[in-house]
Amino acid sequence: MLFHSSIYLLLFLPTVFVLYFILRKLTNNDGKVLLIISGIFFYGWWNINFTPLIICSVLFNYYVSKVIINIDNKKKKQLILFFGIFSNVVYLGIFKYTDFIIVNINIFFQSNLQTFDLPFPLAMSFFTFQTIAYLVDCYDGEVKVKSLKEFSLFIIFFPQLIAGPIVKYNYMMPQFSSSKNKYINPKNILLGLTIILIGIFKKIVLADNLSINVDYGFNNFDTINFLESWITSISFTLQIYFDFSGYIDMATGSALLFNILLPKNFDSPLKSTSLINFWKSWHITLFKFLMNYLYFPILRSLHKINFLNAMIVTLIVFFISGVWHGPTYGYIIFGTLHGVGIIINHIFNKITTIKLSNFFGWLLTLLYVNFTFIFFRCENLESAIVIIKNMVGFNGFEINTNYFESYLLIIVYIISISISMFFKNVNYLIENFYKK
Repeated sequence: MLFHSSIYLLLFLPTVFVLYFILRKLTNNDGKVLLIISGIFFYGWWNINFTPLIICSVLFNYYVSKVIINIDNKKKKQLILFFGIFSNVVYLGIFKYTDFIIVNINIFFQSNLQTFDLPFPLAMSFFTFQTIAYLVDCYDGEVKVKSLKEFSLFIIFFPQLIAGPIVKYNYMMPQFSSSKNKYINPKNILLGLTIILIGIFKKIVLADNLSINVDYGFNNFDTINFLESWITSISFTLQIYFDFSGYIDMATGSALLFNILLPKNFDSPLKSTSLINFWKSWHITLFKFLMNYLYFPILRSLHKINFLNAMIVTLIVFFISGVWHGPTYGYIIFGTLHGVGIIINHIFNKITTIKLSNFFGWLLTLLYVNFTFIFFRCENLESAIVIIKNMVGFNGFEINTNYFESYLLIIVYIISISISMFFKNVNYLIENFYKK
C-alpha cells in the first residue's frame, strides 16, 4: 500500500485513526494491538504471502532479546547477540542476495546453477537494521524487558515500516505510553495533514513527472547526447530526492496524526557543501545506524585507532551500505564511491588549510553525488559507462527538441530546483510550528 494511493489516504489512514482514538477515548485499551494489526494489514496489502516473514522475524527477535537481557554471563550474552545478528543478516541475505550470488558463481565458474527467482519481501532491509539495533541496545543495557506487544508495535508501526526512518526503541515507544497520546491533538492533525500534502506534491507532481525524462534517458542511454545525458542524470538526482523526501514527509505526517513524532531523516541534502555534510542530511537515521552499529564497533575492534584505520573502516562501511541497498554492482559501486569521496573529503580537511567557498563546495558535492547516482539508477555497468561518456560529449552535443514531453516538465524542473536549493525543509516547519 503506497502512501500516496487513494486506498491509503481515503480509507486505510482515516479508518485506523478513528478506531484508534475511539478505543483510547472510550475504553482503557491503549490501541497498540489495533496499530499492530493495522501494520500487518498495511504490510500484507503488497503481498499477503510475505506477512508470515515479518511476523516470524518479530517473534524470533523478541525472544532473542529476552535471552540477551536475562543472561548475566558476558561471553554467553555476546554469543547470543552474535547469533541474533547473524540470523537476521542470513534471513535478509537469503531473499535479497541468493540469486545475485548464484548468477555471479555462474559467470566466474562457467557453471549453470539454477536461480531461485526469490522475490524480495517489502521493507525487509529496514526492519532488519532496526531489529539489529534493538538487539545491540538490549546487550548494552539500554532496553529492559518489554512485552511482545510493545516490541511488535516498535517494528510494525505502519508509517515507518516500509522505508524508515530506522528508529530506536527508547526514542519511539515512550511516545506511545505518554498520557498526551490518548487524545486527539488538533495541532498535530493540522501539521500532519499539511506535511502529508507536501509529501504528496513532492511525489506525484515533482518526482513522477521527473521520471518521464529519467526513464527516457536511461532506456535510451546509447542514443542520448551531451545535454540529454546531463538532463537525464540531473533528473534522476531530483527524482530520487523528491521520492525519498516525499515519502519521509508522508510517513512523518501520518505518524503525527497519532501524536508520534518520527526522528528527522532528511534535511535538504542537496544544499550540502561537502560529501560529509551530505551524508549527515541524507537518510540521517541510516547514517547514524552505520556509524553507531558498524563504524565505531569495527574501529574499536582494531588494535590501533588512527586516521588510516578510520578511513579503511569508512570504506568498509560504505561498501556495506552499497550492498545493503540492493544486489547489483551498481549499488555496490554507488556505496564504494561515496566511501572514497568521504575519505578524500577527510584527507583534504586534514592535510590542507584551504577553505573552499560555500558555492564551490556545494557545486563539487552536487556534481559528485549526481555522478554516483548514475550507478544507482542504471540496470548494468555498461549503460552507466555509456551515459558518463555521453556526459563528456562522446555522442555529440546536439539536442533533440522533442526531449521534453511538454512545457509542464520545464515548470517541474524550475519548481524542483527551487525547492531543493532555496526552500527550507519540512523539519523547520515542524520546529517552528511547536514554538508558536
